[in-house]
Amino acid sequence: MMDVFARELAWARLHMPLTRAGGEALPDLKGIRLACSMHLDLKMIPAVEALLDKGAAVFLTTCNATTVRDEVVAWLRARGAEAHAWKDMSPEALAEGTARALAWGPTHLCEMGADLSGALHAREGGPAVRGSLEATGSGIARLRALSPRYPVFNWDDLPIKEGLHNRWLVGLTTWLAFCERTHLSLHGKRVLVVGHGRVGQGVADVARAFGATVEVAERDAARLLEARYAGWDAGPLTPERLARAEVIVTATGAARVIGAPELAHLRAGCFLLNVGHVADELDVAALGPRRELLPHVEEVSPRGRPLYLFAGGSMANLTAGWGDSLNAFDVTLATLLAGLGFLFTEGERQAPGLHPLPRAVWASVAVAAAAR
Repeated sequence: MMDVFARELAWARLHMPLTRAGGEALPDLKGIRLACSMHLDLKMIPAVEALLDKGAAVFLTTCNATTVRDEVVAWLRARGAEAHAWKDMSPEALAEGTARALAWGPTHLCEMGADLSGALHAREGGPAVRGSLEATGSGIARLRALSPRYPVFNWDDLPIKEGLHNRWLVGLTTWLAFCERTHLSLHGKRVLVVGHGRVGQGVADVARAFGATVEVAERDAARLLEARYAGWDAGPLTPERLARAEVIVTATGAARVIGAPELAHLRAGCFLLNVGHVADELDVAALGPRRELLPHVEEVSPRGRPLYLFAGGSMANLTAGWGDSLNAFDVTLATLLAGLGFLFTEGERQAPGLHPLPRAVWASVAVAAAAR
């Protein structure tokens, strides 16, 4: 098993040259204690190894228990990282991981979802954190309500993150995972995409390219206009739209977008997917008991009508699939490392609060990626 894993990792390294260069460009990191709450899949290894090689101490916990690969955690522990994470860990274990990460005494944070910052700001005292990076829209929304006590740099809204990963890769890899796991294609299916932000746009585009008839549900007026200008049959999340759908995908960043009231309108056999950061866009509790039919495909029967829940309602592309391609995620990880290099030097000296990651930090990654 480890031989297969080692070959996967070697293949990943081969196709991630920007990440390798970004790691080599990091300064000496002795004295840095970085607590990370992130997806712990194979592609994260080169970035964490680069930090360890430069002398940083690293503590790993996860932002999503369904996306952890246990062999990744074991590998990084062997390289010197500390960790409290395993696949499908309970909510209590997740909370314990957050508590342990903060008790470890980090100087800096690297987050996907702001769980560490949220826990830290919910209490008095705690470690003297000097700065943080946040990678997700849901985390940024959470941080805006916190008034952070240290500088936090938003790298989700960058053209080379939001404009690439969010706009294109989530949609592509979601449908690749769906088709592989269900053994179905989208040909002739009616897909309802709930949310027309960058992620929702990509999900809708790829669904149409894969043969689906697509509708969009959006409550924000500006995004609704954008969806209509893009040619989508778009409007509010009405009972009629729900009743027509054979596959529903949530891409909003909001909690319980599909709950008991919406479930009442769904046709038998409808698939439910979520591509948001955590598994709360679908009210999974309202679905009742679950029966596995295939790996990552479960039958549920609220109101006595069979529906199919995909990937447990968690992030579909990374829970049931491999997530971003290696070459695309190479850009993302190189940007992460550039952001951390900035955070550990100039960034930590900025005023407390939420800041955009400066263009000067990530522009060289864009240039290198465009030139290859």
